[in-house]
Amino acid sequence: MQKWPKKRTQYPLIALVFFVFIVFSILYNESNIQEIHSKHTLPRTPPVPLDKSSACQSTVKYSGKRAEWDSFKPEITGRREMPETCDYFSGEWVFDNSSYPLYKDSDCPYMSDQLACHKHGRQDLDYQYWRWQPHHCNLKRWNVTEMWEKLRGKRLMFVGDSLNRGQWISMVCLLQSVIPAEKKFMTPQAHLSIFRAEEYNASIEFLWAPLLVESNSDDPVDHRLPERILRPDSLLRHSSEWMHADILVFNSYLWWRQGPVKLLWSSEEKGVCEEIDGLGGMELAMEAWAKWVDSNVDRVKKVFFVTMSPTHFTKQEWEPGSEGNCYDEKLPIKNGTYWGIDSDFPTMQMVERILAKLGSKVNVLNITQLSEYRKDGHPSIYRKFWETLTPEKLADPASYSDCIHWCLPGVPDVWNELLFQFL
Repeated sequence: MQKWPKKRTQYPLIALVFFVFIVFSILYNESNIQEIHSKHTLPRTPPVPLDKSSACQSTVKYSGKRAEWDSFKPEITGRREMPETCDYFSGEWVFDNSSYPLYKDSDCPYMSDQLACHKHGRQDLDYQYWRWQPHHCNLKRWNVTEMWEKLRGKRLMFVGDSLNRGQWISMVCLLQSVIPAEKKFMTPQAHLSIFRAEEYNASIEFLWAPLLVESNSDDPVDHRLPERILRPDSLLRHSSEWMHADILVFNSYLWWRQGPVKLLWSSEEKGVCEEIDGLGGMELAMEAWAKWVDSNVDRVKKVFFVTMSPTHFTKQEWEPGSEGNCYDEKLPIKNGTYWGIDSDFPTMQMVERILAKLGSKVNVLNITQLSEYRKDGHPSIYRKFWETLTPEKLADPASYSDCIHWCLPGVPDVWNELLFQFL
């Protein structure tokens, strides 16, 4: 009987074809998904960094746009302005020529010519001898060794404008004398300057960031520009430097007092800027900074915010009926309720609102009113001026007085004594 051969099944071949089809479909769909994802989530091109050559192609009114980070939740523990029960920021200036100054300007090799008032001709030295005395308690007495121990193995970084640079120089001058010459180093690196004490493995640093966020004024020297342009949604240029510090001391105020600023958002491709008043611009920058603090500061890192440093451009404010400014002023203001017009209350309220959201993540050095009393503490004409002064100005000293910055030794040393108190 003839046997017919069994018919070979087609199932293995069909299964193989089906398997190849499934694999191809998965790979194809994955490729499409990745392409769609990249189109919608990755920036087309990174924004061009801002510098002194940056310009707006056109300018429109501020649209009300906010960065994504302005909705973070307040911390319920409340803001930590004073770790102890005493209000160290309420008090009076007491003349004390036995304990002060805490150093001599001539003994500090890192002193700035902008702040070295005695070197540049100021003969009345009483401004160096005033001690801040809180009403109901005493500040801890300054101790260089104890401060270095607090900084051992740490980076203390001041971030902000020239007023914060003055506080940094003050801190360096307060601390440098006990470090042997061969074990201390000063390294100016573009917008970041570093004083390092080798035996403590510690550094005291200053980062130039006058507007906190990225701007066209981030060059520490060449920043006198006709208009300020900033990216209110970008602070990576600065935060990439400050994020590695252990103790951060921020300030921001003065640069927002010079008229409107221009906003150039990172997503804007055609160079269209929005114009906003200084207070509004500062609020956007403070929101960006506060979001960074909220997201990045842990329990180990300490963050301080220094409130506005007052100016003394109008003598009539503390001496009604008179003319002039801080030039030739030799005594502090004794009126405990004095406030100058340049200490802007709307700005203070805005800063207070934002700091309140951060709760205990930020410590506030409230130096505004205690510095208000020190109309005598500014360089006035006793500093190095980088521009050539005209004969007309030289004939009228008050016309070129610096009533913004502070002589050293002087007021910023007290700001650092307060910092020492709270560390």
